[in-house]
Amino acid sequence: MDKKQSLFLGCVADDFTGASDAASFLVNEGIPALLYNGIPKDADGLKDSAAVVIALKTRSAPVKEAVEDSRRAFRFLIEHGAGQLYSKYCSTFDSTPKGNIGPICDAMLDELNLPYTLLCPSLPVNKRIVRDGRLYVDGVPLDESHMKNHPLNPMWDSSIPKLMEEQGKYPSLILNAADLAGTDDVALRKVEEFGKRYERFYIVPDYENDDQGRRIAEVFGSARLLTGGSGLLAHLANRYKQEYGVPEGFAVDSKTSGRGILLSGSCSKATQGQIQEWRKAGGSALMLSPAQLLDGTQTTDEIWRFVLEHDNPLIYSAGGDPDGGREAETDSDKASSILEKTMSEIGLRAFESGYTRIVVAGGETSGAVMLALGFDSFLIGQSIAPGVPIMVPTKHREIRLALKSGNFGQPDFFSRALEISGE
Repeated sequence: MDKKQSLFLGCVADDFTGASDAASFLVNEGIPALLYNGIPKDADGLKDSAAVVIALKTRSAPVKEAVEDSRRAFRFLIEHGAGQLYSKYCSTFDSTPKGNIGPICDAMLDELNLPYTLLCPSLPVNKRIVRDGRLYVDGVPLDESHMKNHPLNPMWDSSIPKLMEEQGKYPSLILNAADLAGTDDVALRKVEEFGKRYERFYIVPDYENDDQGRRIAEVFGSARLLTGGSGLLAHLANRYKQEYGVPEGFAVDSKTSGRGILLSGSCSKATQGQIQEWRKAGGSALMLSPAQLLDGTQTTDEIWRFVLEHDNPLIYSAGGDPDGGREAETDSDKASSILEKTMSEIGLRAFESGYTRIVVAGGETSGAVMLALGFDSFLIGQSIAPGVPIMVPTKHREIRLALKSGNFGQPDFFSRALEISGE
């Protein structure tokens, strides 16, 4: 990496909330970062940033499309001087045998002609860790957790090497805690020996705590390509500061005046609890019914009237009732489509009506709302929760956004988001 260059890191994330998650960990460590919704149309803003994060929508896209979109995003970053590349995916890996993480990583190893990269999804602050090649969520193996039945990305196995056997074309090497605890030479010797048998491969290091995260950054932090969740990015950020003298990050005021709205399309257990907490505290809320939206008995106009009649209303698709869950649908694709369409329309109406604080829960919902709003670049402000920052559209500095992955955030996340973003 050239110490004279301004762009140290180019990161490509597989959805919008994952991108904001990644950017927040960099900014929290003092690294100036810009977030783009899609590949930038120009590079004007890059000169003021040490890191650029590009949000794609490849988490659930067809494999061929996901690989090609990722390849184009990385090429853009390479062309504009990124010294290091990072493929960001969810800290729960979120994949099936036909998942996109393996094909994207395979394609980048081939394109860059690299012998290996890391698979490092851990995010210890949110209780996602890797031990002996297995991914755990809050102490439970991934495939035994409540996330095993995720509607889009069911967690069918907790072994990262096994997941990659099905998805990718290269083998995986596990580096356990003992391997990392020794000298650099100990870890690198094991990598070298594995490399004698395989032209290309993946390294899956133990990552259960910040000490191990720092150790991974020490040993592998200069690699051309790294992949993982946002946890490792904090340790890479510290490495950049120490080695390159990074300038101060953006000073973004996280507060603005004006009305707020909350939109939730997430079915996750954490978000369901957050919705229930909001309602218990007396917050106004309206649940959407996919069946009624499809047959016209619940309309966007009716929902919008509810928004106008209440302060800081929450519009949600699941999780407000004690039994959680969204009502059963005969056609889940139609249900998801109408919910995203409706949330997008409500978000757009809110923006056009002068609402300045928009909070969205759920990766797919966040992506759909951002597409409707048309914002394409963002400054990153204060974090509401680990991985969930306040975001300021560069062309609408009066707006404050908060977009969270379903399982992120404290029980009182919605009230916190409004408090931190409002004057």
